[in-house]
Amino acid sequence: MLKKICKLAKDAGDAIMKCYYSSKLINISYKIDKSPVTNADKISNEIIKNGLFTILPNVSILSEEDIHYIKYNKNWNLYWLIDPLDGTKEFLKKNGEFTVNISLIKDGIPILGVIYAPFFNILYCAYKNKAWKVDSKGYKKKISVVSSNIPKFLISRSHPNKKIYDLLRKTKQYTIEKLGSSLKFGYIAEGKAQIYPRFGATYIWDTAAGDAIVKAAGGRVITYSNNEEKDLNYFLISEKSLMNPDFLVLS
Repeated sequence: MLKKICKLAKDAGDAIMKCYYSSKLINISYKIDKSPVTNADKISNEIIKNGLFTILPNVSILSEEDIHYIKYNKNWNLYWLIDPLDGTKEFLKKNGEFTVNISLIKDGIPILGVIYAPFFNILYCAYKNKAWKVDSKGYKKKISVVSSNIPKFLISRSHPNKKIYDLLRKTKQYTIEKLGSSLKFGYIAEGKAQIYPRFGATYIWDTAAGDAIVKAAGGRVITYSNNEEKDLNYFLISEKSLMNPDFLVLS
């Protein structure tokens, strides 16, 4: 099944790239939170949903593009969670840092994750506590996190936050790289970076696939709190359960 999901993510990525390179005007609209959505988001969404229905027709699908039609159900113990185009702002900036995210959630935990970066033709995937990267030449290798005495921090390119610099002041030596979309999870999982702090609004479809991949690679994804560390929660109970708290991704 993981191979089928990887193929599906690539199919969606191919469709996104046709829009990316198209000379035609990209249709842009804006959601309530003022985040952009394009025809590429919608095309990718339909490809993924149709493909998932073919693979597992009895499993519900929750997509970022369909949140207005959600009926929250505590009995959703198994469901697909997708972000058809993560990093729409990066897509519009033409910097290539956008991804297709597909994950399978069971009992509130991401058990399968696929992140595909179509511009770079790089894919990360995980299932059953094993994580892999498929590079642009099609070479697949198992990946794992790597610690460092001088950790590299990944910072969201389009969502800066002052709390991050408060955290940096607590670290003696470090390097920083700005990066868009769920590529940050992939970089942590394969050992290119060690810490990704995210403060501010994110949603469960932004993190689920990356969460599965980082944990399968030996890393952690935890809430950022002075009181206690918790895993992110993917149970669907109410509209509030779509939002993530502040979190850290760690090698």
